[in-house]
Amino acid sequence: MMKSTLLALAITAVVSTPAMADEALAKSKNCMACHAIDKKVVGPAYKDVAKKFAGQKDAVDVLSNAILKGSKGVWGPVPMPPNAQVSEAEAKTLATWVMSLK
Repeated sequence: MMKSTLLALAITAVVSTPAMADEALAKSKNCMACHAIDKKVVGPAYKDVAKKFAGQKDAVDVLSNAILKGSKGVWGPVPMPPNAQVSEAEAKTLATWVMSLK
């Protein structure tokens, strides 16, 4: 009984990571319609974004702003529209998650 309880707790801990919750947020805000973690869709792969902004102290703020207000010219001619359905806190969470991807 104890082994099965510990196993269940371990599985829950692995499955319920903050990164998975942040990916779920990206899906719920329709970010994944244009982006994927590891491949270009309409916009760049999130891993490519993390690489491009790696080492920049203000990366999370820059990305949060782009999520909220949109951007153009950073990744080519296709602009990223503003995301009015995303709050400032959610934008910061999403930007932090993107920057965590390797």
